[in-house]
Amino acid sequence: MLLHIGNGHLIPTKDVVMIADYKSSMSSKDTQNFLKIANEEGFVKDYSEGSPKSFIVTNETIYLSLISSATLAKRINFINQLK
Repeated sequence: MLLHIGNGHLIPTKDVVMIADYKSSMSSKDTQNFLKIANEEGFVKDYSEGSPKSFIVTNETIYLSLISSATLAKRINFINQLK
């Protein structure tokens, strides 16, 4: 199944490792460093139009999304109920 993360982008739900709220996560220096290094190394794809509300960690990529983590979690739960 696929998860819509905004701006017409879909990712396979089987690849999702974590969905996190961007604002609250950025209060942690460790998260800031993690995302900074991942971005420098080319692992971050920004689909948030410059205003990320959440980030999604997958096996190979970190996606910044303009959709809230709560909404993405609801979508994942709905998809899992369909299985």
